[in-house]
Amino acid sequence: MSAPIIDAAVDDLDAGGHHEGSSFAPIDLVNEALTALLARPSRAALTALGTVLGVAALIATLGLSRTAGAQIVSSFDELAATEVRVEPGSNRAFGQRQVSTIPWDAEDRLLRLNGVTAVGTESDVDVGGALARSVPVVDPLGRNESQIPVVAASPGLFDATRATLRTGRTFDHGHSERGDPVVVLGPAAAARLRIDRVDNIPAIFIGDQSFAVIGILDDVARRPRLLSAIILPDGTARQQFALGAPAAVQIEVDVGAASLIGEQSVIALSPNDPSLLRAQVPPEPRSVRANVEDDVNALFVVLGGVSLLVGALGIANVTLVSVLERTGEIGLRRALGARRRHIAAQFLTESAAVGFLGGLLGATVGILVIVGVSAQRDWTPVLDAELALAAPLVGAAVGLLAGAYPAVRAASTEPIEALRSG
Repeated sequence: MSAPIIDAAVDDLDAGGHHEGSSFAPIDLVNEALTALLARPSRAALTALGTVLGVAALIATLGLSRTAGAQIVSSFDELAATEVRVEPGSNRAFGQRQVSTIPWDAEDRLLRLNGVTAVGTESDVDVGGALARSVPVVDPLGRNESQIPVVAASPGLFDATRATLRTGRTFDHGHSERGDPVVVLGPAAAARLRIDRVDNIPAIFIGDQSFAVIGILDDVARRPRLLSAIILPDGTARQQFALGAPAAVQIEVDVGAASLIGEQSVIALSPNDPSLLRAQVPPEPRSVRANVEDDVNALFVVLGGVSLLVGALGIANVTLVSVLERTGEIGLRRALGARRRHIAAQFLTESAAVGFLGGLLGATVGILVIVGVSAQRDWTPVLDAELALAAPLVGAAVGLLAGAYPAVRAASTEPIEALRSG
């Protein structure tokens, strides 16, 4: 800029003259902003980097949380999702469990419900402190006796818990109805009693009562306590140990039927007063997915917000430096008729352009992260098109806010002082 032009403009302003405010078309505003940014491309790129990181973090976070949440339905634990358990309710006045009102024909009642695939009852048997042993002779020192939990079960409990046999067989309804003295051992109980085969029908003793071992379990998918227990038919427990009623009902249902079966089971078992029983059902996959999304969003959205804040501070700092470097230019524009709003609009446009560019690149990076992570984890990526389209606008908004103070400072610059200092 030549000195005579500056001196003439200063003399004109000192004499009290002024120019009429000229019109500033939007296209001219955009051209001026782009020209200023392209004059220093490295600075513009580094300024936009903070916004790129912030927007990319937000896009990737929200996209990955939705993608992970969508996998919950398909990868939700099928074993837990198909389990319903019914137990006596609690005494509302004293917080104690009520006496069991579960009927002995619970299996027959619940198997009539559509969606139930297996049912079994389960109860702890009070054997009065009797010890278990596998030999008829009692050792005075108690070396051949063990205190092993005894569980009464209906035949359907093995299917309801998805039990597998190591050897032998499980008891059936005939054993239960007759009260036959037969038992099935969990693998830990069998090891303590030193029984590893049943082809010779070994016997065990609970106190003075003998029972024939007809099977040994290998594993159970549910109720792992059965692995270390002596399991006998519920009819046998009624006759020999005065068991009053089943303590709980284990139900296996079809996928998606747990909530409905939970409501219907208490009515089927206690039609006169369903409140005497309570059903434990697994949480809905939708709620689990929502919790996953909330947890992931709460953790990473903060990081994305911090990145955006850093980006905004970078834009504000660089824009302010640009205002200081271009003081002479600002003064000349004011002297030639540019109004305050024109100066402010130019710097706001520059900062918004940087933010828009950062938002556009950030959305691209975020989408690439979502697709890359999903491919690595064999997930189906879930992309929010509205969020991706809004990202550049978010970046522009951040740029506008960041450039507000530098723009106001530029607009408030007095043209005489700006020309003299420039």
